[in-house]
Amino acid sequence: MSHDTITPGADDPQEARRRQRWRLALGSEAAPQLGPLSGQAAEQEAVLAFLEGEGSGEGRGSSEGSGLMSVPEWISRVHTLFPQSVADRIVDDAVNRYGLTEIVTSPDALARATPNVSLLKAILATKHLMSPEVLAMARTIIDTVVRELMRTLARPVSTPFTGRRDPLRRSRHQITANFDARATVRANLKNVDPRTGRLVIREPLFTSRVRLLQQRWQVVVVVDQSGSMADSVIHAAVTAAIFSSLPSMRTHLVVFDTEVVDLSGYTGDPVEVLMRVQLGGGTNIAKALRYAEQLLQNPRRSIVVLVSDFEEGGPEGAFLRTAASLVEAGVTVLCLGALDSSGRAHYNERIGRSLAEVGAQVAVMTPDQLASWVAEVIG
Repeated sequence: MSHDTITPGADDPQEARRRQRWRLALGSEAAPQLGPLSGQAAEQEAVLAFLEGEGSGEGRGSSEGSGLMSVPEWISRVHTLFPQSVADRIVDDAVNRYGLTEIVTSPDALARATPNVSLLKAILATKHLMSPEVLAMARTIIDTVVRELMRTLARPVSTPFTGRRDPLRRSRHQITANFDARATVRANLKNVDPRTGRLVIREPLFTSRVRLLQQRWQVVVVVDQSGSMADSVIHAAVTAAIFSSLPSMRTHLVVFDTEVVDLSGYTGDPVEVLMRVQLGGGTNIAKALRYAEQLLQNPRRSIVVLVSDFEEGGPEGAFLRTAASLVEAGVTVLCLGALDSSGRAHYNERIGRSLAEVGAQVAVMTPDQLASWVAEVIG
Protein backbone atom coordinates (compact mmCIF):
# COMPACT_ATOMS: atom_id res chain seq x y z
CA MET A 1 0.00 0.00 0.00
CA SER A 2 1.44 3.36 -0.96
CA HIS A 3 2.38 6.13 1.40
CA ASP A 4 -0.18 8.47 -0.17
CA THR A 5 -3.14 6.14 0.32
CA ILE A 6 -2.54 5.86 4.08
CA THR A 7 -1.48 9.34 5.10
CA PRO A 8 -3.82 11.89 3.48
CA GLY A 9 -4.91 14.78 5.65
CA ALA A 10 -2.09 15.06 8.17
CA ASP A 11 -4.24 17.26 10.36
CA ASP A 12 -7.28 14.98 10.22
CA PRO A 13 -7.65 13.18 13.61
CA GLN A 14 -9.46 10.26 11.97
CA GLU A 15 -6.67 9.79 9.44
CA ALA A 16 -4.09 10.10 12.22
CA ARG A 17 -5.79 7.30 14.13
CA ARG A 18 -5.93 5.24 10.94
CA ARG A 19 -2.19 5.69 10.35
CA GLN A 20 -1.48 4.71 13.94
CA ARG A 21 -3.50 1.50 13.54
CA TRP A 22 -1.70 0.60 10.33
CA ARG A 23 1.66 1.45 11.89
CA LEU A 24 0.89 -0.81 14.86
CA ALA A 25 -0.25 -3.63 12.57
CA LEU A 26 2.72 -3.41 10.20
CA GLY A 27 5.39 -3.00 12.88
CA SER A 28 8.52 -0.88 13.18
CA GLU A 29 9.51 -1.46 9.55
CA ALA A 30 6.64 0.82 8.52
CA ALA A 31 7.92 3.73 10.64
CA PRO A 32 9.63 5.58 7.72
CA GLN A 33 6.34 5.69 5.78
CA LEU A 34 3.83 6.06 8.63
CA GLY A 35 5.82 7.83 11.31
CA PRO A 36 6.31 7.02 15.01
CA LEU A 37 3.62 5.82 17.36
CA SER A 38 2.43 7.87 20.32
CA GLY A 39 0.19 7.53 23.36
CA GLN A 40 -1.58 4.23 23.90
CA ALA A 41 -0.47 2.91 20.50
CA ALA A 42 3.17 3.27 21.57
CA GLU A 43 2.41 1.39 24.80
CA GLN A 44 0.69 -1.35 22.81
CA GLU A 45 3.71 -1.70 20.53
CA ALA A 46 5.99 -2.02 23.59
CA VAL A 47 3.82 -4.84 24.89
CA LEU A 48 3.90 -6.65 21.54
CA ALA A 49 7.67 -6.09 21.27
CA PHE A 50 8.05 -7.80 24.63
CA LEU A 51 6.26 -10.83 23.20
CA GLU A 52 8.79 -10.98 20.40
CA GLY A 53 11.64 -10.39 22.86
CA GLU A 54 12.59 -7.11 21.15
CA GLY A 55 12.48 -4.76 24.09
CA SER A 56 13.69 -7.18 26.69
CA GLY A 57 16.56 -9.20 25.31
CA GLU A 58 17.86 -11.84 27.64
CA GLY A 59 15.97 -10.34 30.53
CA ARG A 60 12.46 -11.14 29.30
CA GLY A 61 10.34 -12.47 32.14
CA SER A 62 12.68 -11.29 34.86
CA SER A 63 12.66 -7.55 35.28
CA GLU A 64 14.11 -7.38 38.75
CA GLY A 65 16.84 -4.77 38.83
CA SER A 66 16.65 -4.12 35.09
CA GLY A 67 13.61 -1.89 34.71
CA LEU A 68 12.12 -4.38 32.24
CA MET A 69 8.67 -5.91 32.41
CA SER A 70 8.29 -9.27 34.11
CA VAL A 71 5.87 -11.83 32.69
CA PRO A 72 3.19 -11.00 35.30
CA GLU A 73 3.55 -7.27 34.58
CA TRP A 74 3.34 -7.96 30.85
CA ILE A 75 0.11 -9.94 31.22
CA SER A 76 -1.40 -7.16 33.33
CA ARG A 77 -0.44 -4.56 30.70
CA VAL A 78 -1.97 -6.64 27.91
CA HIS A 79 -5.32 -6.77 29.70
CA THR A 80 -5.17 -3.03 30.39
CA LEU A 81 -4.23 -1.88 26.88
CA PHE A 82 -6.27 -4.17 24.62
CA PRO A 83 -9.95 -5.15 24.36
CA GLN A 84 -10.71 -8.38 26.19
CA SER A 85 -11.00 -10.59 23.12
CA VAL A 86 -7.69 -9.27 21.75
CA ALA A 87 -5.96 -9.58 25.13
CA ASP A 88 -7.07 -13.20 25.46
CA ARG A 89 -5.72 -13.97 21.98
CA ILE A 90 -2.36 -12.31 22.75
CA VAL A 91 -1.92 -14.22 26.01
CA ASP A 92 -2.95 -17.50 24.38
CA ASP A 93 -0.42 -16.87 21.59
CA ALA A 94 2.24 -16.04 24.16
CA VAL A 95 1.67 -19.38 25.84
CA ASN A 96 1.09 -21.58 22.80
CA ARG A 97 3.26 -20.00 20.08
CA TYR A 98 6.01 -18.04 21.83
CA GLY A 99 6.75 -20.41 24.68
CA LEU A 100 5.89 -17.93 27.43
CA THR A 101 4.54 -20.83 29.47
CA GLU A 102 6.32 -20.54 32.78
CA ILE A 103 3.58 -18.47 34.39
CA VAL A 104 0.92 -21.11 33.69
CA THR A 105 2.81 -24.39 33.57
CA SER A 106 5.66 -24.26 36.06
CA PRO A 107 5.18 -24.34 39.85
CA ASP A 108 8.91 -23.59 40.13
CA ALA A 109 8.48 -20.34 38.22
CA LEU A 110 5.63 -19.31 40.49
CA ALA A 111 7.70 -20.24 43.53
CA ARG A 112 10.49 -17.93 42.34
CA ALA A 113 8.11 -15.04 41.67
CA THR A 114 7.55 -12.36 44.29
CA PRO A 115 3.93 -12.43 45.49
CA ASN A 116 2.43 -9.03 44.72
CA VAL A 117 -0.65 -7.50 43.13
CA SER A 118 0.88 -7.62 39.63
CA LEU A 119 1.49 -11.35 39.96
CA LEU A 120 -2.00 -11.82 41.37
CA LYS A 121 -3.53 -10.04 38.37
CA ALA A 122 -1.54 -12.24 36.02
CA ILE A 123 -2.78 -15.35 37.82
CA LEU A 124 -6.39 -14.18 37.60
CA ALA A 125 -5.97 -13.58 33.86
CA THR A 126 -4.43 -17.00 33.15
CA LYS A 127 -5.70 -19.40 35.81
CA HIS A 128 -8.10 -20.96 33.30
CA LEU A 129 -4.98 -22.24 31.49
CA MET A 130 -3.32 -23.71 34.58
CA SER A 131 -2.90 -27.37 35.40
CA PRO A 132 -4.22 -28.50 38.81
CA GLU A 133 -0.67 -28.55 40.22
CA VAL A 134 0.08 -25.00 39.12
CA LEU A 135 -3.36 -23.81 40.21
CA ALA A 136 -2.69 -25.10 43.73
CA MET A 137 0.55 -23.12 43.78
CA ALA A 138 -1.28 -20.08 42.45
CA ARG A 139 -3.83 -20.33 45.24
CA THR A 140 -1.00 -20.14 47.77
CA ILE A 141 0.26 -16.95 46.11
CA ILE A 142 -3.24 -15.46 46.08
CA ASP A 143 -3.52 -16.23 49.80
CA THR A 144 -0.19 -14.51 50.51
CA VAL A 145 -1.11 -11.34 48.61
CA VAL A 146 -4.62 -11.21 50.08
CA ARG A 147 -3.30 -11.59 53.63
CA GLU A 148 -1.00 -8.64 53.10
CA LEU A 149 -3.82 -6.55 51.62
CA MET A 150 -6.06 -7.48 54.56
CA ARG A 151 -3.32 -6.51 57.00
CA THR A 152 -2.83 -3.17 55.23
CA LEU A 153 -6.51 -2.31 54.76
CA ALA A 154 -8.23 -3.81 57.82
CA ARG A 155 -7.61 -0.88 60.11
CA PRO A 156 -8.33 2.04 57.71
CA VAL A 157 -11.44 0.29 56.35
CA SER A 158 -12.92 -0.74 59.71
CA THR A 159 -11.98 2.37 61.74
CA PRO A 160 -14.78 4.61 60.40
CA PHE A 161 -17.31 2.10 61.80
CA THR A 162 -15.91 1.80 65.35
CA GLY A 163 -17.46 5.05 66.53
CA ARG A 164 -15.87 8.15 68.02
CA ARG A 165 -14.82 8.67 71.60
CA ASP A 166 -17.11 10.85 73.73
CA PRO A 167 -14.98 12.63 76.37
CA LEU A 168 -18.06 13.39 78.48
CA ARG A 169 -19.01 9.74 78.89
CA ARG A 170 -16.91 7.41 81.02
CA SER A 171 -16.62 3.71 80.31
CA ARG A 172 -15.95 0.69 82.48
CA HIS A 173 -14.42 -1.07 79.49
CA GLN A 174 -10.75 -0.55 80.24
CA ILE A 175 -9.22 -1.09 76.83
CA THR A 176 -6.33 0.78 75.25
CA ALA A 177 -8.45 2.27 72.46
CA ASN A 178 -10.66 4.04 75.04
CA PHE A 179 -7.88 5.29 77.36
CA ASP A 180 -8.17 9.06 78.02
CA ALA A 181 -4.59 10.10 78.81
CA ARG A 182 -5.26 13.82 79.29
CA ALA A 183 -8.16 13.34 81.70
CA THR A 184 -6.22 10.66 83.56
CA VAL A 185 -3.29 13.04 84.18
CA ARG A 186 -5.60 15.82 85.39
CA ALA A 187 -7.51 13.51 87.72
CA ASN A 188 -4.32 12.11 89.28
CA LEU A 189 -2.30 15.31 89.78
CA LYS A 190 -3.07 15.04 93.51
CA ASN A 191 -1.19 11.76 93.53
CA VAL A 192 2.26 13.19 92.73
CA ASP A 193 4.87 11.55 94.98
CA PRO A 194 6.66 14.48 96.75
CA ARG A 195 9.80 12.45 97.24
CA THR A 196 10.33 11.36 93.63
CA GLY A 197 8.14 13.86 91.80
CA ARG A 198 6.51 11.05 89.89
CA LEU A 199 2.84 10.97 89.03
CA VAL A 200 1.12 7.92 90.49
CA ILE A 201 -1.88 6.79 88.45
CA ARG A 202 -4.45 5.53 90.91
CA GLU A 203 -7.49 6.08 88.71
CA PRO A 204 -7.05 5.56 84.95
CA LEU A 205 -9.97 7.02 83.01
CA PHE A 206 -11.57 5.57 79.90
CA THR A 207 -14.11 7.14 77.58
CA SER A 208 -17.18 5.57 76.06
CA ARG A 209 -17.62 5.39 72.33
CA VAL A 210 -20.67 6.64 70.48
CA ARG A 211 -21.69 3.87 68.09
CA LEU A 212 -22.08 5.03 64.53
CA LEU A 213 -24.29 2.09 63.60
CA GLN A 214 -27.46 1.44 65.54
CA GLN A 215 -29.36 -0.71 63.05
CA ARG A 216 -28.17 -3.10 60.40
CA TRP A 217 -27.63 -1.79 56.90
CA GLN A 218 -27.48 -3.83 53.72
CA VAL A 219 -24.54 -3.19 51.39
CA VAL A 220 -24.37 -4.84 47.97
CA VAL A 221 -21.02 -4.55 46.19
CA VAL A 222 -21.53 -5.20 42.46
CA VAL A 223 -18.24 -5.70 40.58
CA ASP A 224 -17.54 -5.73 36.85
CA GLN A 225 -15.13 -8.61 36.18
CA SER A 226 -13.98 -7.51 32.73
CA GLY A 227 -10.22 -7.80 32.19
CA SER A 228 -9.44 -4.11 32.71
CA MET A 229 -11.07 -4.20 36.16
CA ALA A 230 -8.62 -6.66 37.75
CA ASP A 231 -7.31 -4.17 40.32
CA SER A 232 -10.83 -3.23 41.37
CA VAL A 233 -11.94 -6.87 41.58
CA ILE A 234 -9.06 -7.65 43.96
CA HIS A 235 -9.69 -4.68 46.22
CA ALA A 236 -13.46 -5.20 46.16
CA ALA A 237 -12.99 -8.79 47.37
CA VAL A 238 -10.79 -7.64 50.25
CA THR A 239 -13.02 -4.67 51.15
CA ALA A 240 -16.16 -6.84 51.13
CA ALA A 241 -14.41 -9.30 53.45
CA ILE A 242 -13.69 -6.51 55.94
CA PHE A 243 -17.24 -5.17 55.62
CA SER A 244 -18.64 -8.65 56.27
CA SER A 245 -16.89 -8.75 59.65
CA LEU A 246 -18.76 -5.67 60.87
CA PRO A 247 -21.80 -6.69 62.94
CA SER A 248 -23.97 -3.79 61.84
CA MET A 249 -23.65 -4.48 58.13
CA ARG A 250 -25.01 -7.25 55.96
CA THR A 251 -22.67 -7.44 52.98
CA HIS A 252 -23.29 -9.03 49.59
CA LEU A 253 -20.71 -9.43 46.82
CA VAL A 254 -21.88 -9.88 43.23
CA VAL A 255 -19.62 -10.14 40.17
CA PHE A 256 -20.80 -9.97 36.59
CA ASP A 257 -19.99 -10.01 32.91
CA THR A 258 -22.96 -10.94 30.71
CA GLU A 259 -24.03 -13.23 33.56
CA VAL A 260 -24.32 -12.51 37.27
CA VAL A 261 -22.60 -14.59 39.94
CA ASP A 262 -23.52 -14.08 43.59
CA LEU A 263 -20.45 -14.69 45.77
CA SER A 264 -22.06 -13.42 48.98
CA GLY A 265 -21.55 -16.81 50.59
CA TYR A 266 -17.78 -16.29 50.28
CA THR A 267 -17.43 -12.68 51.39
CA GLY A 268 -15.47 -13.77 54.45
CA ASP A 269 -12.98 -15.63 52.25
CA PRO A 270 -11.53 -13.27 49.60
CA VAL A 271 -9.15 -15.98 48.38
CA GLU A 272 -12.08 -18.18 47.43
CA VAL A 273 -13.79 -15.18 45.82
CA LEU A 274 -10.77 -14.54 43.60
CA MET A 275 -10.45 -18.22 42.72
CA ARG A 276 -14.06 -18.08 41.46
CA VAL A 277 -13.74 -14.83 39.50
CA GLN A 278 -13.49 -15.23 35.73
CA LEU A 279 -11.91 -12.09 34.26
CA GLY A 280 -13.12 -11.20 30.79
CA GLY A 281 -16.27 -11.61 28.77
CA GLY A 282 -18.97 -9.10 27.94
CA THR A 283 -20.71 -6.61 30.20
CA ASN A 284 -24.37 -6.37 31.25
CA ILE A 285 -24.55 -3.79 34.02
CA ALA A 286 -28.33 -3.45 33.87
CA LYS A 287 -28.73 -7.17 34.57
CA ALA A 288 -26.33 -6.97 37.52
CA LEU A 289 -28.15 -3.99 39.05
CA ARG A 290 -31.53 -5.70 38.64
CA TYR A 291 -30.13 -8.69 40.52
CA ALA A 292 -28.83 -6.40 43.28
CA GLU A 293 -32.27 -4.80 43.52
CA GLN A 294 -33.83 -8.22 44.22
CA LEU A 295 -31.53 -8.69 47.22
CA LEU A 296 -32.63 -5.53 49.02
CA GLN A 297 -34.99 -5.88 51.98
CA ASN A 298 -35.28 -2.24 53.01
CA PRO A 299 -34.26 0.10 50.17
CA ARG A 300 -33.91 3.13 52.45
CA ARG A 301 -31.36 1.30 54.56
CA SER A 302 -29.48 -0.12 51.59
CA ILE A 303 -26.39 0.86 49.64
CA VAL A 304 -25.49 -0.47 46.20
CA VAL A 305 -21.84 0.04 45.25
CA LEU A 306 -21.27 -0.51 41.53
CA VAL A 307 -17.60 -0.95 40.60
CA SER A 308 -17.26 -0.73 36.82
CA ASP A 309 -15.80 1.19 33.90
CA PHE A 310 -19.46 1.78 32.83
CA GLU A 311 -18.80 0.33 29.36
CA GLU A 312 -22.21 -1.29 29.03
CA GLY A 313 -22.49 -4.08 26.48
CA GLY A 314 -26.28 -3.82 26.26
CA PRO A 315 -28.55 -0.80 25.77
CA GLU A 316 -27.35 2.14 27.84
CA GLY A 317 -30.93 3.21 28.44
CA ALA A 318 -31.73 0.01 30.34
CA PHE A 319 -28.67 0.48 32.54
CA LEU A 320 -29.54 4.09 33.37
CA ARG A 321 -33.23 3.30 33.99
CA THR A 322 -32.28 0.54 36.43
CA ALA A 323 -29.95 2.90 38.31
CA ALA A 324 -32.68 5.55 38.39
CA SER A 325 -35.20 3.00 39.71
CA LEU A 326 -32.89 2.14 42.60
CA VAL A 327 -32.44 5.81 43.49
CA GLU A 328 -36.19 6.48 43.29
CA ALA A 329 -36.82 3.58 45.68
CA GLY A 330 -34.57 5.24 48.27
CA VAL A 331 -31.44 3.18 47.70
CA THR A 332 -28.12 5.00 48.00
CA VAL A 333 -26.24 4.19 44.78
CA LEU A 334 -22.51 4.75 44.49
CA CYS A 335 -20.88 4.14 41.10
CA LEU A 336 -17.12 3.72 41.29
CA GLY A 337 -14.90 4.00 38.24
CA ALA A 338 -12.06 2.45 40.21
CA LEU A 339 -11.48 0.81 43.58
CA ASP A 340 -7.81 0.22 44.24
CA SER A 341 -4.87 1.59 46.20
CA SER A 342 -4.12 4.30 43.62
CA GLY A 343 -7.65 5.58 43.04
CA ARG A 344 -6.85 6.28 39.39
CA ALA A 345 -9.89 7.01 37.24
CA HIS A 346 -10.87 4.43 34.65
CA TYR A 347 -14.43 4.78 33.39
CA ASN A 348 -16.69 6.16 30.68
CA GLU A 349 -17.09 9.76 31.83
CA ARG A 350 -20.11 10.39 29.60
CA ILE A 351 -22.00 7.53 31.22
CA GLY A 352 -20.73 8.71 34.60
CA ARG A 353 -22.38 12.08 34.03
CA SER A 354 -25.63 10.37 33.01
CA LEU A 355 -25.56 8.31 36.21
CA ALA A 356 -25.10 11.45 38.27
CA GLU A 357 -28.07 13.03 36.49
CA VAL A 358 -30.37 10.19 37.62
CA GLY A 359 -29.27 10.60 41.25
CA ALA A 360 -26.38 8.14 41.64
CA GLN A 361 -23.14 9.30 43.20
CA VAL A 362 -20.16 8.83 40.89
CA ALA A 363 -16.60 8.76 42.17
CA VAL A 364 -13.20 7.12 42.14
CA MET A 365 -12.09 5.89 45.56
CA THR A 366 -9.54 3.87 47.45
CA PRO A 367 -10.94 1.22 49.83
CA ASP A 368 -10.47 3.39 52.94
CA GLN A 369 -12.23 6.29 51.21
CA LEU A 370 -15.11 3.97 50.34
CA ALA A 371 -15.32 2.86 53.97
CA SER A 372 -15.44 6.48 55.20
CA TRP A 373 -18.13 7.27 52.66
CA VAL A 374 -20.27 4.28 53.69
CA ALA A 375 -19.82 5.13 57.38
CA GLU A 376 -20.93 8.70 56.70
CA VAL A 377 -24.03 7.54 54.84
CA ILE A 378 -25.16 5.07 57.50
CA GLY A 379 -24.00 7.12 60.47
